[in-house]
Amino acid sequence: MSSRVLIVVTHLLGSGHLTRAASLARAFASAGHPTTLVSGGSPVPLPFCPGVQLVQLPPVRTIGTDFKTLLDADGRPITDKDRQERRRLLLETLDAVQPQVLITELFPFGRRVLAEEFEALLAAATALPHRPLIVSSIRDVLVAPARPERIAEAHRRIARFYDAVLVHGDPSIVPLDASWPVDGMLRPMLHDTGYVDEGSDVSAAAARNGIVVSGGSSASSLPVYRAALDAARRVPDRPWHILVGRGITQPDFEALCRDAPAHVTVERARPDFRALLARSELSVSQAGYNTCVDLLRAGVRSILIPFEAGHETEQRLRADRFAALGLASVIGEDRLSGEALAAAVETQLRAGLPLPPPISLDGARHSVAIIEALTVAVPPVHESIDWAPLGEALRRARDRGRAVRFWWRDDDAVAATPQLERLLSLSDRFQAGLALACVPMGLEPSLAQRLSASERAAALVHGLGHVNHAPGGEKKAEFGPHRPLETLVREAGDALVRSRAVLGDRLLPVFVPPWNRIAPALIDRLPQAGYSALSTFRDRDSARPVKGLTVINTHVDPIDWHGTRSLIDPSTIIRNLADAVERRVSGHADVEEPVGLLTHHLVHDERVWTFCENLLVYLSRNNESFVAINELFCNKNRIVAGP
Repeated sequence: MSSRVLIVVTHLLGSGHLTRAASLARAFASAGHPTTLVSGGSPVPLPFCPGVQLVQLPPVRTIGTDFKTLLDADGRPITDKDRQERRRLLLETLDAVQPQVLITELFPFGRRVLAEEFEALLAAATALPHRPLIVSSIRDVLVAPARPERIAEAHRRIARFYDAVLVHGDPSIVPLDASWPVDGMLRPMLHDTGYVDEGSDVSAAAARNGIVVSGGSSASSLPVYRAALDAARRVPDRPWHILVGRGITQPDFEALCRDAPAHVTVERARPDFRALLARSELSVSQAGYNTCVDLLRAGVRSILIPFEAGHETEQRLRADRFAALGLASVIGEDRLSGEALAAAVETQLRAGLPLPPPISLDGARHSVAIIEALTVAVPPVHESIDWAPLGEALRRARDRGRAVRFWWRDDDAVAATPQLERLLSLSDRFQAGLALACVPMGLEPSLAQRLSASERAAALVHGLGHVNHAPGGEKKAEFGPHRPLETLVREAGDALVRSRAVLGDRLLPVFVPPWNRIAPALIDRLPQAGYSALSTFRDRDSARPVKGLTVINTHVDPIDWHGTRSLIDPSTIIRNLADAVERRVSGHADVEEPVGLLTHHLVHDERVWTFCENLLVYLSRNNESFVAINELFCNKNRIVAGP
């Protein structure tokens, strides 16, 4: 099944970002996915892309490492009118394409100077009739902001808008957390693709000869070329070939040509660069993404001179990782000179060829496969059901000044599992508070470790062992009226102690009886057992308050427990949600009690997962949010009704 793909990229200095995005576009188109590539940087000639539509925004660029000052095509600072025109064309393209997959290159991990237009795009995408899969595409190494709040801002955008992050690298070379803090929200969203490389493999020449110097497409490589000319005079027994990128002005290029000794060839960059590398003894270059991919393919000795101006760290980190793996030697920009480069050349020429590492270089194709897997799992439930009853109920609540809130409880957690990761990822993405009812007798340390990294999840006490003590023929219950009250009180207290010992301060003293059934007499004794709150399933009874006990229940469960154990009819769920809202509007239920969603992550199939995600999308679009759990169960709320 084909998907319409929209890729948005703005390169500001070199063209590496655009080159990688164009490679992805060609890979998607080759796999049968109609693809639109929107470029917001300076126009760059690209290989013919059959099946790819190219949209050029009014271009912006920077000079050097001043990424805060954007210039137009004529070198003037861009105006508000320029920004508005870029945003208009971007949103028009989104509306025309109606993508099923939207990929933003680098944002929100970078391009903060363009955050306004990216956020406008993302907000419009989430408001489309059929929300696309939204993905960020990043290289192997990022430049993390020095200010922690900038990182937190990027993570908030990821949680709010994104479904996945494609990391175009190989963790055996550079894991992402070597350059960017990867937290519990971000980690399950990451998909390593391997390096994106469309070039073909090249066969090394039987006899390698000469030194190739290259510098990418930006003007920052001029010091490398000048140092190479000086080094070449000191190493005259090898031919040198200096390939000058497009970012070097014609006067500077001509000056390099004039200064070149007889054994040095200076020319503009060539399309057969990789074949030239495969015939050479040694490469001298910066450590940009595309250059390093070329080096990996060619298997050539390398000297890397990473670009470090303006506190740039990306190339230095990549170069140091290559050096640690024995793939290159490194000269810092602060030590670059003809003498230092000549010494490094002599050393490398005496060294053996590096062993080609087992590194994935098929990142474009792998990216397509990852996206296909993420998009074909299950058709969105919201396309086949009517959300109108819930929408009408919410509108009536707003018209009558009834502030209906929502909260989310998930039962039966015991350990960190892939299902829990998926659950927490949804919670973070939609900034939804999540209460995990955890079974004390089954708790594993991995759950505590995982919750310690979560900002929005809190733990509740889910019975003791989740064991049924009801007589045969009666509905299941662990804390029902079938056993002595003192036994129930003792076990409830023991459950709290056990849970605290494992979960620490992530635990709230809230009791959730298994199967949502509890002996009425035990409710009165819960404060004595150390609890400040209770949660079951149904509207609470405000006529029977219990002193010192907050009661907040759940009301809607999407699972068909007595039939398929998959998703019940979605229209029934929507009707149940609407009814819960209506009861609060009409006064038949306590408006102060939020409407509770109850899920069970360990038994969800894809239909249940998909419905839950679409419910979160729908509520988010309607500016409805889930209450923070710590706020919900704070006794200062004075919600003290019985169940």
